[in-house]
Amino acid sequence: MHPLARWKLRAVKPYVPGKPIEEVARELGLKEPIEKLASNENALGPSPLAIEAVKKALGEMNLYPDDEAYYLKKKIAEKFGVDFDEVIVGNGSVEIVLMLGLGFVYPGESIVASQGSFIMYKIVANLIGADFVEPPLGEDWRIDLDALCSAIRPDTKLVFISNPNNPTGTALWRDEVEEFMNRIGDDVIVVWDEAYYEFVDKDRFPDTLKYVRQGKNVVVLRTFSKIYGLAGLRLGYGFAPKKIVEVLRRVRLPFNVNRIAQIAAIAALDDEEHLRRSRELVLKGKLYLMKELQRLNIPYAHSETNFIFVEFPFDAGYIYESLLKRGIITRPLAGYNFPRALRITVGTEEQNRKLIKALEEILGDREKIWNISKTSEVEGSPESL
Repeated sequence: MHPLARWKLRAVKPYVPGKPIEEVARELGLKEPIEKLASNENALGPSPLAIEAVKKALGEMNLYPDDEAYYLKKKIAEKFGVDFDEVIVGNGSVEIVLMLGLGFVYPGESIVASQGSFIMYKIVANLIGADFVEPPLGEDWRIDLDALCSAIRPDTKLVFISNPNNPTGTALWRDEVEEFMNRIGDDVIVVWDEAYYEFVDKDRFPDTLKYVRQGKNVVVLRTFSKIYGLAGLRLGYGFAPKKIVEVLRRVRLPFNVNRIAQIAAIAALDDEEHLRRSRELVLKGKLYLMKELQRLNIPYAHSETNFIFVEFPFDAGYIYESLLKRGIITRPLAGYNFPRALRITVGTEEQNRKLIKALEEILGDREKIWNISKTSEVEGSPESL
């Protein structure tokens, strides 16, 4: 590391995304179609309405974007029933996570988030020199709200809760969230990261926007990357009381959301048909994958998202590499302290079937699996699969 760099950066481990298709094809020399099931992208692609809007706007790329994203924020506010001044947009919701750290946390103060939750919370804490407090997950890979409450210190400024949780896919429901919010004081900002909001059973899911409307110290984050299929344009948005948004605007970089992204998102918000088809694809795919994983005796978390968290009785590196060689990219989770787990995006019917067929082939080689399990730190055997 360069000697002039801030010493606090020694604790920062850069975010490692899922491998892109081009890199896998180059490394392994694969010619057949490669299935990327690592980054929870929409298997149906972008919203068709967004595609048409972008096509019309391509000739305007020489123009700067609307710095305030006025029309986009206006449409978001109207759609979700909040005030215009309660909306913030970012270059992905991760930029808003960084804005929150820059705007509210001094070096040496603390940020709280569950261990085994979205890793950007920890990266942001390290970037600004804050202490990162991470209580463990509870049973069934769910966030433990009691543990989060106990982890809050007098110097805690932000509590991040990924709901549904990334990378486990598990959700917290209305009653438990309401009880948690009743226990939180006014000196802490609770950030509900709801990137997978559109995939969740709404009958049980908490209405976190009500806390924003009540003026509580709450931020709700969502994204256009997942169900809307606009991950490549990098656009996230959030809701918060006006006083919090005012702070975030002070640390926001100029023109942080590009012109094409704004135009695509405005169109995508009207594309209810694309959302319906995307939800149906994911629900059908999850039911198939969970049934097949159960048949193969592979443990998994009950997912409320467009991905499934699976855990093997040995280090998952062998499974990950074996899938790569068959042209299937999944997400290893050793960086999340889940060395035995993979996160697998729900794909098209063809992709899902290809995945299960590959897992059957890999797990069918009992001798190799036995050797892997013997050298793993975690006990396991072929019979346990």
